[in-house]
Amino acid sequence: MGFRFQRRIRIFPGLRINLSRGGVSTSVGTRGAWLTLGRGRVRTTVGLPGSGLSYTSTTPTHQQPEPHPQEEPPQPRGPHHHWWFWALLLVIVVLVLIYGGAAGR
Repeated sequence: MGFRFQRRIRIFPGLRINLSRGGVSTSVGTRGAWLTLGRGRVRTTVGLPGSGLSYTSTTPTHQQPEPHPQEEPPQPRGPHHHWWFWALLLVIVVLVLIYGGAAGR
């Protein structure tokens, strides 16, 4: 049986320090959209609050090694390959602003 350790420390609203067995990371964001920096990667998470639906994208922060000459380098994707991700992010931000403002009244 494996054990898991995780602790989040809220510095102020929208900023957290995350402690785990794997290391330390920092998260910035609000309900529905978070950016986490740590362990050599950047993780972006957007979701629809209360629905259980979310999308997470992880990108390494370090340079990828050059491919070997016998390997064909990966083909770059077009500039609109993640258009749906940005559309979802925009919808979430608008919903958070609408419902976040309504909750403060």
